This record gives sequence, structure tokens and C-alpha cells, in this order.
Amino acid sequence: MSIRYQIIIPSRYASTRLPGKPLLEIAGKPLIQHVYEAARASLAERIIIATDDERIRNSAMAVGAEVIMTSSHHNSGTDRLAEVVALMNESDDSIIVNLQGDEIGMPASLLDQVASALHANPDRSMATLCAPITDTADYNNPNIVKVVFDNRNTAMYFSRSPLPWSKQGDVPAGAYRHIGLYAYRCGFLKKFSATPVCQLERSESLEQLRALFHGMKIHVEVACDHPGIGIDTPEDLEKARNLIR
Repeated sequence: MSIRYQIIIPSRYASTRLPGKPLLEIAGKPLIQHVYEAARASLAERIIIATDDERIRNSAMAVGAEVIMTSSHHNSGTDRLAEVVALMNESDDSIIVNLQGDEIGMPASLLDQVASALHANPDRSMATLCAPITDTADYNNPNIVKVVFDNRNTAMYFSRSPLPWSKQGDVPAGAYRHIGLYAYRCGFLKKFSATPVCQLERSESLEQLRALFHGMKIHVEVACDHPGIGIDTPEDLEKARNLIR
């Protein structure tokens, strides 16, 4: 892949279910170090950890990561990215990949894929990935976000509800789980944080619905590899520890 892109890892200390989550130890390393090392295996030319906490900053810098301190008043990781982009003085066409600071085991192939997907589709505002759903429990799980897209791989809707609906109650063909990995252009990030929140976003607690509501196109590709594990609960943490072990 010949395209150029950068990775920003938003990371915050506060977490209702797992306080201090980025610094929790997994296989002898803090979570934020695992995420940073996954990013380093990609083709990204620059990796930045964006945080509002000195403890995370110190931990990241101890392993040689570049850190930019941000406001503690952001409502989302995307808003944190927008602040960093405003400081970077990059062109509006520059591509930024948002790698969540609580994702462990994210393959470098997916980081490169989502950046390449956006580069190859200049009419899209952002790009993201998905994976087929085969398990009924996952299909009905509101913590697993679903996505449907058209024949040009443009997102039509994201939801926590079963999507698309199946009258038979089984998992229908075309059911995909959303993988929370995004690529943006800097110009989009500068505008998006100032875009009004819509009712769909409030209802589903999914900020990508704000982009769809305001007519922005999101490119969706099926992931070329298995994604990592998003750590949101103590159970997720134990799962990650067992997997790495």
C-alpha cells in the first residue's frame, strides 16, 4: 500500500466500569502499550496518543510514544481527534485512522485496510469495517452494533437492534457487526465536531449516525482479518488476559 496515513489513539483515564482502563495490566504491560504496539506494526507514518491524563501520558512516553495532551471536556474520541488535528497543521486531504485506546489485538492489516479504503473512495467522508454475524446471541446483543450498506458499500444505517430484521428470528443473510475502527480525512474531522447532534445519535448512542443524518457518506468494507477485543467490562478484561496468556 502506497498511501500515507497517520494513527491517533484517543485514551482517557475515566471509565465507569473500568477506572484507569488504559493502565490496567495485561500480560505484564498496560493496555495502552498493547494498543500502541499494534499501531506500530502498521504502515502508518506517524502514531499519536491523545489523552487528558498525565498518568497515561507518562506510561505512553515510557515506551517511546508521541503524546499530545487534550482537553478533559470532550464527549467522544472523535472530538479528541478533532482537537489534535487542529494542532497538526495537516492538509484537509490527509488521512487519520482512529484506533480506540481500549482495543487490544487489532491486526495491522485492518489499520492499513481502513486507511486504504478511504483513500480509494474520495467521495466518502469516512471509512469503517465490519464482519459477518453468524451467532444469534450476537445478532440480538445491543452491545454489538450492526450495520447495513448498499451495493456500493455505502453505509445505510447502524443500530444496536437486530439489523436487518428477520421474521424467522434467525440470523439473516447480510447481517454484519460493525468494527469500531475509522478512517477520516482531516477536513472532515474539523467539520464533524461542530456538526449538531441528531436525535438518532442520542437514541442509539452512536455518533456515526450524526454523519449519516447530515448526508455524509461512510464507506464500509468487510474486514480482511479478525478484529481485536474492545475492553469495556471486567469480563472483557479477563477475556483479553486469557487470550494473551
